[in-house]
Amino acid sequence: MHKTFLFLFVSFSFQAIACNPNTQDRGETHTAGDSTYAPVEKDKPNTDYQPAFEGQTRINGVKTQTAYTAKVIAEGLKSPWGIALLPDGRFLITEKEGTMRVVSKEGTVSDPITGLPEVDSRGQGGLLGLTLDPKFDENRMVYWVFAQPVNEGNLTAVGKGKLAADEKTIENAQVIYQAIPAYDGKLHYGGRILFDKNGHLFVSTGERSDLATRPLAQDLKSGLGKIVRITTDGEPVGGNPFANTSDALPEIYSYGHRNVQGLAFHPETGDLWETEFGPRGGDEVNRIVAGKNYGWPTITYGLEYSGKAIGNPPIQQKDGLEQPIYYWDPVLSPSGITFYSGTAIPEWKNNLFIAGLSSTHIARLVIEDNKVVGEERLLAKEGQRFRDVIDGQDGALYSITDSGRLYRIGKK
Repeated sequence: MHKTFLFLFVSFSFQAIACNPNTQDRGETHTAGDSTYAPVEKDKPNTDYQPAFEGQTRINGVKTQTAYTAKVIAEGLKSPWGIALLPDGRFLITEKEGTMRVVSKEGTVSDPITGLPEVDSRGQGGLLGLTLDPKFDENRMVYWVFAQPVNEGNLTAVGKGKLAADEKTIENAQVIYQAIPAYDGKLHYGGRILFDKNGHLFVSTGERSDLATRPLAQDLKSGLGKIVRITTDGEPVGGNPFANTSDALPEIYSYGHRNVQGLAFHPETGDLWETEFGPRGGDEVNRIVAGKNYGWPTITYGLEYSGKAIGNPPIQQKDGLEQPIYYWDPVLSPSGITFYSGTAIPEWKNNLFIAGLSSTHIARLVIEDNKVVGEERLLAKEGQRFRDVIDGQDGALYSITDSGRLYRIGKK
């Protein structure tokens, strides 16, 4: 049964709150339709760490003024992880245990698609993100990230194959890339993948979480804790920042990452943005620049889950290490992301939407000049762990949840 939820917001007008006194002085104006409120985060932070610049955390809240609805159009998916939009408006969705399914716009869920390689679905592993070839109409090629079991444990891998015409199987599936070294663990695989405008693949990997592997995020000879750029055959792209560095993997595009589960290109600037999990506090939004070091585990705004500080002494800023555009403490648990490029809800134009797991909402960030100037929480009353969110063809957003729901979020 479809479930419809109506969110109606009545427009109010407020001045910028006192904790951000310079907003008007900087000449910042939010997209038409937004009003400014107190920050949405009310809970106490885990640390007393100070941000590197104003607006890096706990920015003013905003509220969507356009009436919109959120409808559950499908249920019963089994731990869905990634969602891609097919050319006809249907959805191709990965399930953590190692299957894909097609879901119609009306919510009909297909039988599992066969032909995929074995996955290690323990812990945070499994079948993860996916993307369609830009020429999918012609070649029907699909690319995906998964936790691949190997003799030494498992690793983040990229596969590709052709979706059969009857959509019942993936034909000629093959593994094209492996993030080395392998490790016998169950955490932090990264797992997002997308095409750039040149037909190359960006893929995120995790540093596998444990103290033994954590330093590999800083090691250019390791594929862990990186964003890599590869061809559709899994080869490093010529022109990558470390292509001519003898002691570095040529596929590396950026490094110093913990566990990146969100990747998206800004619809106007074309810049690559990402979200990544911090530990206890310190979840991040970053704008990715080729060759840059994003700091983990040398700098962080979070703590160990035990409450112990990270680093001796713990530091949050260091020359040569990139600062996040924005961070959360307590955490959002940011997974998939998308920029809104539709026109149905004008105040959402070019906003970044982030699927939140433990926070159980979708975060909306208003971004101007590469700075976050407003934050809103959507669907917070649903009590769902939102895993991925995409921009639809119809001016709506679509989001999957760990419990197996597919939501449509669009103008009323």
